[in-house]
Amino acid sequence: MASTIKLEIVTPDRVVLSEEVEYVGVPGVMGQFGVLKNHIPYLSALSIGSLYYKKGGDTKYVFVSGGFAEVDGESITILAESAERAEEIDVERAKKAKERAERRLKEQSEEIDYARARAALMRAIERIKTKERVGM
Repeated sequence: MASTIKLEIVTPDRVVLSEEVEYVGVPGVMGQFGVLKNHIPYLSALSIGSLYYKKGGDTKYVFVSGGFAEVDGESITILAESAERAEEIDVERAKKAKERAERRLKEQSEEIDYARARAALMRAIERIKTKERVGM
């Protein structure tokens, strides 16, 4: 059996995942990085994207939006602003959020917070991509 590392994904609301896994691919703000058991201690801010992990020959995906990853060699802890397992993602809801964000970005109004609308658009797009990776 391959050596494993403890993966925990936590949001302010819940523990999304707590499992022993073989590999974790994380969307860091400086780019994607991978983690195996005995990885050097590491701390990274997260970007909006898909985290993936390998366990027993299967690859599973989790959408994460912001936060931090802390690696200590025996475990990786993801402290995310929000996170959803791919199977939990409601694609119709994500598509509606994408459409709303696109409409807001097209409006020419001083009341629109464009940075917030762009972030909402990125979250919606990445949620849809995460779900597509496992076949809707």
